[in-house]
Amino acid sequence: MSYFPMFIDFSDKKILVVGGGNIATEKLEKLVDFTKEITVITKEITQECNNLIKEHCLTLYQRGYKAGDIDSFDIVIVATNTQDLHREIYEESRSKHILVNSVDNTKYCDFIFPSYIKRDDLTIAFSTSGASPAFAKHLRRYFEAIIPDGVEEFLAKLKRLRSEMPKGKERMAYFEKLVSDYFASKFK
Repeated sequence: MSYFPMFIDFSDKKILVVGGGNIATEKLEKLVDFTKEITVITKEITQECNNLIKEHCLTLYQRGYKAGDIDSFDIVIVATNTQDLHREIYEESRSKHILVNSVDNTKYCDFIFPSYIKRDDLTIAFSTSGASPAFAKHLRRYFEAIIPDGVEEFLAKLKRLRSEMPKGKERMAYFEKLVSDYFASKFK
C-alpha cells in the first residue's frame, strides 16, 4: 500500500513522542522544523535527546507511558523498543481519532515520516511507503545537490508578490514567466 502525500499545518496540533533514544531523537529533529508544540514521555533519555528538548523548550515527562497519556494530543509518535507498547498505544488511539506513527512498524502506523528537504517555505518530501527509507534518503541527497542557492529568497519574493497582486490570468501568466526565467537561469 502506498501512503498519500500530505502536508499538515502543525500550528494548532499537539504532538506526543513516546521514547527518548536515538530513534526518538531523529523524529524530534524532523518535527522541530515544523513545530515546538511537542511533549516527550520516556523513562530513559539519551543526552542528545535531552539536549534537543532543552534547546527547543519542549516538554519532558521522564517516566513510563500510562494509558490515557495520548488523550490531549493530535499526533503520537511511538519510538521505543517495546513492540507491545506500540500496539497498545495504536489500539488506544483508534477510538480517539489520534494519528499514530509507530517507528519501524507500519502495522501500527497511520502515517510515515518521509525523507525531506526544507529550505524556508520550500519543502520537498520523498517516500518509498516504507519499502526502503535508505533509497528515499539517497534520492533526497541527489535533489538537495541540484536545488539552486538562493531559492529561499526567490520564493519569499513570489510570496510577497502573490499578496500584492490581484488574482487572475495576468497574475498567473506573470508568475509562470518569473518561474520559467528563474529555472532557465539556474539550470542552463
